[in-house]
Amino acid sequence: MEKQHQVVLSLGSNLGDRQLFIEKAIILLHKKVGTVIKVSSLYETPPWGFDSLPFYNCALVIHTSKSAEKILSLVLQIEIEIGRIRSEEVGYQKRIIDIDVIAFDDQIIETENLKIPHPHMHNRMFVLVPMRDLNLDWRHPILQKFLPELVQLAEDRSKCKLISTLQSPIGALQLQKLNYIAIEGNIGAGKTTLATKIAEDFNAKLVLERFADNPFLPKFYEDQSRYAFPLEMSFLADRYQQLSDDLAQFDLFKDFIVADYHIFKSLIFAKVTLTEDEYRLYKTMFDIIHKEMPKPDLYVYLYQNTGQLLANIKSRGRSYEQQIPADYLDKINRGYLDYIKTQTDLNVVIIDVSEKDFVVNQEDYITILEEIGQKIL
Repeated sequence: MEKQHQVVLSLGSNLGDRQLFIEKAIILLHKKVGTVIKVSSLYETPPWGFDSLPFYNCALVIHTSKSAEKILSLVLQIEIEIGRIRSEEVGYQKRIIDIDVIAFDDQIIETENLKIPHPHMHNRMFVLVPMRDLNLDWRHPILQKFLPELVQLAEDRSKCKLISTLQSPIGALQLQKLNYIAIEGNIGAGKTTLATKIAEDFNAKLVLERFADNPFLPKFYEDQSRYAFPLEMSFLADRYQQLSDDLAQFDLFKDFIVADYHIFKSLIFAKVTLTEDEYRLYKTMFDIIHKEMPKPDLYVYLYQNTGQLLANIKSRGRSYEQQIPADYLDKINRGYLDYIKTQTDLNVVIIDVSEKDFVVNQEDYITILEEIGQKIL
């Protein structure tokens, strides 16, 4: 999964219940465009370039994989959904809601419909002051100035009156209350993608399984009976070493840890792949190691049906995975669910993602976050 874009939007309203319209826009942006990571305070500012009622303004940061053009299209749809009607009259006008794309990473974009950074942002206090609240390490890619400098140099000296604080939608989920989240699932279920998105959106330390370097994995898919035991033993040793190291190393700049696996997956896969004698020997080693491993505060299991798993595996194109049989995936799914049922002290949430695409569809991702958040409250 490629790193998500960091996008800054400016919101304004000077008609009706201004705060209500802005809060509604934040919710819709979060559900349809990208994860709203930070929201500035709400300010009252005078209208710019015309006589009208004062505006309420704020700025926010979203994370999204969508292009700048797609974001603009969705933003215009959200304005219409809230009730904005664009007039044919020339010049500035009062409006229920106005959403502008201010910055897209540190890129410079010039198309017929979109100019980024917004060409007037550096001379608009109603943009600069809320944007400064976001505490971004962002420099104007054309002017090469950081936000505090832009505020000082702006020709506009309009007063921005603080009205209230606004909360980011992800703040209510309280994932930061946890120290360690493990996300698990079958091959192709999307656990690495989800862990990566959560780490980016919630400022978490990301721990990813190092499966790609295992020399036995391609051999196992060619000859399971011969390579199952060395594969499972090597995975167990590597998982133990990685989790021991990463969970012991506290990161002052991250709020919690999110991993795309937990060591007990070793037992599930081993039970499917090993003979009875091999499994007994393996479990003896596993039980010794498992006692020393910290348990996650929350265990998220992504369930996906076998047909969709096969489609995902084919789509991601790893050559050594293409011949994985459906019955093997069925056994792994049953193994996970049976194991979870026996772990009465495990704080677990099972999420069915068979009909969800949380990379393309932002609403699916938000639904998953809400299910995780409900388990925390």
